[in-house]
Amino acid sequence: MSAANDPGHGNSPAAWTAVVIMLAAFIIGTFAFWFDMSWLVWASAALLVVGLIVGWVLAKAGYGVNGDKYQPKVHS
Repeated sequence: MSAANDPGHGNSPAAWTAVVIMLAAFIIGTFAFWFDMSWLVWASAALLVVGLIVGWVLAKAGYGVNGDKYQPKVHS
């Protein structure tokens, strides 16, 4: 598949930021559940939603795959 036809598969600053935030929320929530800290489990669930919103806002701000601020990397 050529670089011109490659849709990017979410490899953008918006996607990476959202994934890192949501991965941190999942890890925190897992340990909080393991240590029976219910308030932290709910806080990590809220952080998961925040990660989703941050990714959406960044995509709308132009940092998504089709955004005007996104610069795709050319792979050889």
